[in-house]
Amino acid sequence: MVASAVATWLVAACMSFSGDTRLKPSPPAALPLPSKRLSRSARRKLQAMTKCNHFSAAGGLMSSIYGSGIMNLLEPCEEYYKSKPLSSSSLSIFGYENRRVKQTGKAMAIAVQPAKEPTTKKKPVTKKRRVVVTGLGVVSPVGDVVDVFYENLLDGVSGISEIESFDCQHFPTKIAGEIKSFSADGWIAPKLSKRVDKFMLYLLTAGKKALEDGGVTDEVMKELDITKCGVIIGSALGGMKIFQDAIEALRVSYKKMNPFCVPFATTNMGSAILAMDLGWMGPNYSISTACATSNYCILNAANHIIRGETDMMLSGGSDSAIIPIGLGGFVACNSLSQRNDDPTKASRPWDVSRDGFVMGEGAGVLLLEELEHAKARGAKIYAEFMGGSFTCDAYHMTEPHPDGTGIALCIEKALAQSGVAREDVNYINAHATSTPSGDLNEYEAIIRCFGDNSQLKINSTKSMVGHLLGAAGAVEAVATVKAIQTGWLHPNINLENPDVGVDKNVLVGAKKERFDVKVALSNSFGFGGHNSSILFAPYKDQ
Repeated sequence: MVASAVATWLVAACMSFSGDTRLKPSPPAALPLPSKRLSRSARRKLQAMTKCNHFSAAGGLMSSIYGSGIMNLLEPCEEYYKSKPLSSSSLSIFGYENRRVKQTGKAMAIAVQPAKEPTTKKKPVTKKRRVVVTGLGVVSPVGDVVDVFYENLLDGVSGISEIESFDCQHFPTKIAGEIKSFSADGWIAPKLSKRVDKFMLYLLTAGKKALEDGGVTDEVMKELDITKCGVIIGSALGGMKIFQDAIEALRVSYKKMNPFCVPFATTNMGSAILAMDLGWMGPNYSISTACATSNYCILNAANHIIRGETDMMLSGGSDSAIIPIGLGGFVACNSLSQRNDDPTKASRPWDVSRDGFVMGEGAGVLLLEELEHAKARGAKIYAEFMGGSFTCDAYHMTEPHPDGTGIALCIEKALAQSGVAREDVNYINAHATSTPSGDLNEYEAIIRCFGDNSQLKINSTKSMVGHLLGAAGAVEAVATVKAIQTGWLHPNINLENPDVGVDKNVLVGAKKERFDVKVALSNSFGFGGHNSSILFAPYKDQ
């Protein structure tokens, strides 16, 4: 009841406010006593409260409420604190029965000070970390030394021939970009070399060759921060031969199965074993997006460097699926060329007589490095990685979108992400697999994006090495970087009669061409509608 009287007095005080800079309530009337008589100590406490002048504080009632909080408005005065506390029986009239009230004095006012408005700290402006290519490694049907590989491409040497690793006479396709002779001696321990799948042999070898090419010696390795060095090398199909052998062994007994068949078949194990060998503790994983795998790995590796998570990354892809189950699978989905009588002429991107792609195998690895880190160790810089992007057709498992929407969107996003002007892109290493629909869809999307550029040149590395599946993008990235470094574009072999709508002047001819690359774009697409585009440019110190 006393509380009700106090509340009534407060309402009267509010009504008496007339806009003056000070609150001037009428003197408070005597508080009506409750029907139950108060104790002597309770009466003294109430009398002390009525003598307080706290409610007339400067700034007005609204200022008190919004400036210091409602609890400050109701804080008792000095005389109240000097009086004795209310007894428990007296407290019942305020509704505080069975509650323990702790008198804290003026500390009460401190506890109810208004919270400070949160201040948002602006992040300091930091210069974007630049990514450069400092090492290249390759294992391919036309060479496993980078310079030899690219010289063969420039000379138009085809690596496609009859399959020799198994009897394929009962298959309608009998040709592939098969690696005839390969040795991992000096790169991989003999015991491990005998156990792992070929995709892993190619991956480990190409990775170590990229390090060697990048000048990462044992002395340099000792100086590296191993927590900021990582590996992202993917595979579309992983250890298919290991898995196929395990199935054959299982037909006899599970006891005959290779105990390493599961880990050596997974796509991530190549990156993992390479990191174990090097002792690199940074980001380590694989990506599998069919034939777009390598570009996904390269762009993700670059992003780790840009974000400051790493200083050095090995990135790329590896695949080896020229085995019965791999060949049979692609034959079953009607994807492969059957030009068995002339293998070197079988892969012919954009030519009107193309009849499907030719399987290949191998690995490509790029050593990506943060610019200042590379300069500090005196590394050779091949080119600068500008950026890239991914999209999805969301259309069909194996066929590209008919109007190339996803491809064009991917290219546009890659340009926007990297900050590259479309007129600066004058060379494209196309995905161009030699399939009837895929080649034209990509070509039309490219022309839609860059058709106004009269200097544009396009070629396809697959005309000579075939389609290396998950390794294709990385091997083609190596070719793209070498084009920037050497100033030579490799030819499009077997392009005898371009398809309808294809401008032969845009395509590199049957011979290598001298060319000054401003910005190069490399495309890779995969089953499932995965699209990827990455950009490289000559390194310029800014």
